[in-house]
Amino acid sequence: MSIRYIISSKADISKPMTSACMLIRTEKGKYQEVVDRLKQFPSVKSAFAVLGRYDIAAEIEAENGRELGKGILKVNRLAGVVFTETMPEVES
Repeated sequence: MSIRYIISSKADISKPMTSACMLIRTEKGKYQEVVDRLKQFPSVKSAFAVLGRYDIAAEIEAENGRELGKGILKVNRLAGVVFTETMPEVES
């Protein structure tokens, strides 16, 4: 009798994630510095400058709500961040 092992990369990458969109207002002239720092956070999947009431939009992902909250608080504490508005994803 032989034993075969099947390795599925899909199982490794299909973990359910919790995500949120963050809108960030920065101090005047600090948006690029904040974007550059956000891109270094593992939980930040994308961050880019936007026009309008906010300066930056960022997509944040984590394994669960607790870790998502930690990532959001980390962003809020960044130098140059004035305030944020966070919109968590909901299942429909």
